[in-house]
Amino acid sequence: MKYEELHHKTLELLEIVDSAQKEYDNRRNTELKGDFYTEVKPFADRAHTLSKEWGKEADQFLRSHPQKNLHPNQIKATVENVELLSVQCFFPATSYNRFKSYIQSSFYVIEQVNDILKDFESPK
Repeated sequence: MKYEELHHKTLELLEIVDSAQKEYDNRRNTELKGDFYTEVKPFADRAHTLSKEWGKEADQFLRSHPQKNLHPNQIKATVENVELLSVQCFFPATSYNRFKSYIQSSFYVIEQVNDILKDFESPK
């Protein structure tokens, strides 16, 4: 497995979660919903595709390199959270506490994977 590839996808996923958080905060402030075809769908499609790929690769990585504090079920939950976040971030009526909880747990797991991968990358 190419750890650099998984690391790159991990960093991209962190950017998507960060973008979703910023989008949600903006929508809460302006109280404007996102347009489905021009905003929601393109962002959600990109997030879904990346999160599915990342989930498969991260799951394989954890199964071949078991970690003490990170398990495959957390990867699966994170993929599901990212899929929810990528759509819900465009709607200001989304529950604030639930959305922020999804954001925090997603950041935690993705950052854990990122930290572990740093140790596995090939020397330059």
